Amino acid sequence: MADAKPKLKLPKLQQHKPVKVPVTLPYDVNQDLEAYAAIYENTYGEKQPVNALIPSMLASFLASDTGFKKAKRELA
Repeated sequence: MADAKPKLKLPKLQQHKPVKVPVTLPYDVNQDLEAYAAIYENTYGEKQPVNALIPSMLASFLASDTGFKKAKRELA
């Protein structure tokens, strides 16, 4: 079963309008992101740079954070 594709939390990327936000990452986080990009390529057959994956990862994180969603509603 070595050929089984992993079930990634991040779906295949869609087109989006980018906004540039500079960020500095710890080395170990960058290494994990590079590994994730390699697994993404193996899973979807499409190479994506880390900087293309990060926005979807952040969106997924924010969408799953119930405390954030509740506080955001209260701000409005």
